Amino acid sequence: MERDFFDEFKTKSAKGQKGALVMIIALIAIIAIIALNPFVTIGAGERGVVMNFGAVQPVVLDEGLHFIIPFVQKVVKVDVKVQKSQTDADASSRDLQEVSSTIALNYHIVPDKANLVYQQIGVYFKDRIIDPAVQEVSKAVTANYTAEELITKRPAVSSEMKSNLTERLIAHNIAVDEFSIVSFSFTKLFMEAIESKQTAEQLALKAKRDLDRIKIEAEQKITSAKAEAEALRLQKENISGDLVKLRQIEAAIMAIDKWNGVLPKVTSGAVPFIDVKSFE
Repeated sequence: MERDFFDEFKTKSAKGQKGALVMIIALIAIIAIIALNPFVTIGAGERGVVMNFGAVQPVVLDEGLHFIIPFVQKVVKVDVKVQKSQTDADASSRDLQEVSSTIALNYHIVPDKANLVYQQIGVYFKDRIIDPAVQEVSKAVTANYTAEELITKRPAVSSEMKSNLTERLIAHNIAVDEFSIVSFSFTKLFMEAIESKQTAEQLALKAKRDLDRIKIEAEQKITSAKAEAEALRLQKENISGDLVKLRQIEAAIMAIDKWNGVLPKVTSGAVPFIDVKSFE
């Protein structure tokens, strides 16, 4: 009886030790996992570049939680959101005028090529790739236009620069989103020449408008005089002997209507004579 109790106690003790060992092993595994940190989180607007013992791998990690092999793999996070760059560039126009420009650029790394950008360029791609490309494109395009055309044809200049820059940067897996020329600046002497030319053009335009106005007014006067002359000519053609006699009769009637039948006592001249026969 005592022997059965001892055997049962021994069995329970063995089971308890085994359970405790399992718990200890599980706890050690959890601590090891936490210490080794085999998970990596890629945030919004980022991509993960995986490296095995420092060698960049073809795989690019998307946003989210990912498992990596501790001590073997390392993940570098690369920002693929749209970024802004502003670069100053000096160039010469086709007519050899010095031109200083400020170029603003919105760009982003092609997400699925983030590993190649990191491998070939690194994280300082603005200084190494973007700024030199902007300056080179600015020089090449500016040389195709005169200084005056850079002002009057600014949209065309901007479009050509954007096209050339897009082609250059996409070769390095960098995409251009927006491009704009913030400012063009020229030498003081050239700006004074431009202002003088604009003033002269404005004065010439005003003189032309004044001349056009004078011509129109002269033409209007000529037309009016021609119309009056034509009216007089038509009236002269329509005057006949009967019309003259009718006007004389009308004048005599008006005189009779105004006369009160009394001859003036003092006159300074002849008494008006009314030809009664003219009424016949």
